Order: sequence, then structure tokens, then C-alpha cells
Amino acid sequence: MGMLKEFREFAVKGNVIDLAVGVIIGAAFGKIVDSLVRDIIMPVISLVGGDLDFSSKFVVLGRVPQGVPYILADLVKAGVPVLAWGSFLTVVLNFTILAFVIFLMVRQINRLKRLHAEPAAAAPAAPPEDIVLLREIRDSLKK
Repeated sequence: MGMLKEFREFAVKGNVIDLAVGVIIGAAFGKIVDSLVRDIIMPVISLVGGDLDFSSKFVVLGRVPQGVPYILADLVKAGVPVLAWGSFLTVVLNFTILAFVIFLMVRQINRLKRLHAEPAAAAPAAPPEDIVLLREIRDSLKK
């Protein structure tokens, strides 16, 4: 019974709940960013720079059984050892683009935070306590 109580206390702590919410939001955000890269950015890049999908590039490392088409998915399904360097290169390229998009988003968010934080930071700092005391003494002597 003690272990169950301890687990319940652990599971409902703020940090665990925050982490769970972060993972769920992160997964949903990951799908949005993945779609942004796959459906919007990559077609534009392909239009400008040519086809950047290398996933059909591979090297066959074994014997291809008769009747199996020379297509990556069919070769893998038939159990033929294949060095799928194109798939790896496409994933690395997509990751690089994804990382750059996230960098731009975080950069923009940080810029907006600084923009909104500057007016609050522009308020004059309170004078040191000794200056305040000296001013009070000066004002009392004037009376």
C-alpha cells in the first residue's frame, strides 16, 4: 500500500503533469512542423532547386531473386540486403530543414519577448539607499 501511495504522489506532482502536457503538445507540434516541411517547404525547394527526394537511391548488397522488381520497397520486402543511402540522405535533409524552421520560430519568439520586455526594463532604477538618506537629510536641513 505504501508503494501505491508513493507512486500516486509522484504521478500527480506538478513536474510530472507538466512533462506529460509538454510531451503531448510536443507530439502535436511535431506533426504540424513535419507537415510544414513536407507539404509546404519541400515542394517549394523542389520547385526552385530540383527534386531533393533521394529515397529511391540505393545499392543492392545481395542477390535479387528473380521476379522481384528493382524498387527499394519490394527489395526490402523480399529480404534483399540493401544500402538505402538515399533514404538516409533525405531524412538528414528533412531534419536540417526542420531544425532551421524551428530555429527561425524560436528566434522570432525570443525577439518578440525582448520587444515586450524592453519597456519594462526602461524604467529608471531606484537610487541606492545611501543616496535616498542623503536626500532626506538635505531636505530636512532646508526646512
